[in-house]
Amino acid sequence: MSKKILQLNEEVIKGQLKELVRGSVEETLNELLEAEAEKLTQAARYERNEQRQGYRSGHYSRNLTTTSGDVTLKVPKLEGISFETAIIERYRRRESSVEEALIEMYLAGVSVRRVEDITEALWGSKVSPSTISELNKKAYVHIEDWRNRPLQGGQYPYVYVDGIYLRRNWGGEFENVAVWVAIAFNEDGYREFWVLSRA
Repeated sequence: MSKKILQLNEEVIKGQLKELVRGSVEETLNELLEAEAEKLTQAARYERNEQRQGYRSGHYSRNLTTTSGDVTLKVPKLEGISFETAIIERYRRRESSVEEALIEMYLAGVSVRRVEDITEALWGSKVSPSTISELNKKAYVHIEDWRNRPLQGGQYPYVYVDGIYLRRNWGGEFENVAVWVAIAFNEDGYREFWVLSRA
C-alpha cells in the first residue's frame, strides 16, 4: 500500500495568509468608517429618526498603503454635514508606520531603488523616489529641531563627549562622516543626550 505524501507550498500559504490579513484590515477600516458616519448622522444607513443629522450620499474609494498591503477604503459621503474621519488623516495615502519604515530605511543608507523594491515586496506597491524624498525632508526638519533645541537642564556637573567616524551613503556617494555625541547629567541626576555635529 502506497503512502500519500502531503506537500505544502510555503509561498502559496504565505500569500494566502497575507491576503487574509490584508482583507481583514480593509474590512475593519471600512466598518470603522461606517461607524463614524453613523455616529455623525446619528442614524444607521437607511434609518429614519428625529435625531438624524444630514443623510448619506454614497461613498468614494480611496487607496491606503498599510503594513498589511494596499487596502481600498470606502469613505462615506454625507450631505448636510461634513465627514471628517479620525481614523485616517485627510489626503494621507500611507499608514504612519509605513512612512516611518520608509524614513528609517533611507536614513540607514538603503538606496532609493532598493527602498522601491522592498516596498513592493512588503506591501505590493512601489513608492516613488519623489515620495521618499518628500518624507525625508519632513524627517530632517524634526531632526534639526531636535538638534537645535534649547538646553533645559540648567547646569551640568558631568558631560561626556565622544565622536565616531562612520562611512555613509549620501545621495549615492560614500564618505566618512564624523558624528559627535554628548551625554550629560543635570543637577537632578537625569541624563540628556545631544548630537553635536556632523561634518
